[in-house]
Amino acid sequence: MLKAYYRLTKPGIIYGNILTAAAGFLLGSNGHIHIGRLLAALAGTALVIASACVINNYIDRDIDAKMARTKKRALVRGTITGTQALIYAAVLGVIGFTILHTYTNALTVGVGVVGFIDYVVLYTWSKRHTQLATLIGSISGATPITAGYTAATGAFDAGALLVFIVMVIWQMPHFYAISLFRKDDYAAAHIPVLPLAKGIRRTKIHILLYIAAFAAAVTALTVYNVTGYTFLAIMILLTGVWFWRGLQGLPSTDDKRWGRKMFLFSLIMLLALSLLLSVDTWLP
Repeated sequence: MLKAYYRLTKPGIIYGNILTAAAGFLLGSNGHIHIGRLLAALAGTALVIASACVINNYIDRDIDAKMARTKKRALVRGTITGTQALIYAAVLGVIGFTILHTYTNALTVGVGVVGFIDYVVLYTWSKRHTQLATLIGSISGATPITAGYTAATGAFDAGALLVFIVMVIWQMPHFYAISLFRKDDYAAAHIPVLPLAKGIRRTKIHILLYIAAFAAAVTALTVYNVTGYTFLAIMILLTGVWFWRGLQGLPSTDDKRWGRKMFLFSLIMLLALSLLLSVDTWLP
């Protein structure tokens, strides 16, 4: 039963977002790291995300039953009841926001509220109705790195805005790649992801355009003196590889296989971005 409650929080999402939250905090700290505040920011953010994911699972249990990858989730199978899930989500959310309020600052709490509402309300509703849900949901996915940054600085400055934009853009090719190799699942649940709504080729072109936009966004971090030139050189090199791999997919006929490869490479990009942001203070 404990394992079912653990999985209900979508731990993979939590781990990825905690990685970016830590990166945002370390970037904002500029070498002066307050360990207690860092741990509080990560713990509070993780619990808020967990709460939002549990509520999302509760709302989506009808469409989860139609998809092969989600039909065995606890709420679908009845291992956990809806009431139990909502109580669980409430406890997680209250503890998470309390930690953020007590040990970080009001701005970080506000960023968390924006991400929570966007994911639970706007994204959860829009993914059933429009392919723009990916863009709408990217807002919540970009709030952890922003919350980490504001927890360290107490300010929403150019750095906070730019890391937010970078994460919004990174998510677009990442999730479009997922929609390609999980297209059949989304079709079964009648979720209008871009490949189903506009076609596979349009999706591939969108992936390339967003990768190009990502290159511009990481460049802006250095142009506005948020990061250094080592960060920029490595990120532009990796983004170039990402774009080249995207170009290879245009003539591909095995779109699921290509989509999975692009998804995996986007994770490499996220890891590289997070690590470089974390140590940027000590890089040339």
